[in-house]
Amino acid sequence: MNLQELAKKIDHTLLTPAATFAELQKEVQVALKYNVASICVKPYWVKETAALLKGSDVITCCVIGFPHGNSATKVKSFEAETACQDGAEEVDMVINIGKVLEEDWVYIENELKEVVKVTKKYGAGLKVIFETDYLPEDRHKIKLCELCSKLQIEFVKTSTGFGFKKDKSGNLYYDGATEHDIKLMKKHCTGITQIKASGAIRDLDKLLKMLEYGATRIGATATEAMLEEAKARAEGKTNKVVASTSGY
Repeated sequence: MNLQELAKKIDHTLLTPAATFAELQKEVQVALKYNVASICVKPYWVKETAALLKGSDVITCCVIGFPHGNSATKVKSFEAETACQDGAEEVDMVINIGKVLEEDWVYIENELKEVVKVTKKYGAGLKVIFETDYLPEDRHKIKLCELCSKLQIEFVKTSTGFGFKKDKSGNLYYDGATEHDIKLMKKHCTGITQIKASGAIRDLDKLLKMLEYGATRIGATATEAMLEEAKARAEGKTNKVVASTSGY
């Protein structure tokens, strides 16, 4: 896998609550510099992002129901439609986590179907975010993989990057994408449904491991640092060994 092929596995992200338009402009330039797959932004920035990317090979991705997935189904559908009308070519939607934990699969399948109607109408890709930190039992993740595969959804995705939990001391933490979850999702997704690894992927070695485990797309904010490291390794300017990415 060469540097450009690696870059096309990455969704560069700018989703922090305090991000400004100046930061958006800066991160769009990073996305363009490395010709990544997409830049993932919040809904109110889709028009501006699409305009900044016009004429390039980088697409606009938008999050909806973000970051907690608690919006009503009709609100998620409206968000998706607005994003697509504004220029989004991919939509990353957070599933209703509480309904998953309740195992209300009728609700979940209906939510997925309603958003799929919108993305298919506009020819956009859909990624369904599980927020795996909040789903400790594999059966919930397996069922979601099966439903997404059944509905021919393009991607399932691990995390928002904001799924924080508290440890016994009250400190916040999250695991994000893990080997276990990526391999589990890979095993239980069929048809066109692929896996996006996102959350706590901050260095090149972890990115490459996620690809080895079965992910075909990576969500990251540390895009520039990771791709510069990949470039340095390819040029023999580092002693680190590049992990194999064959087969993904």
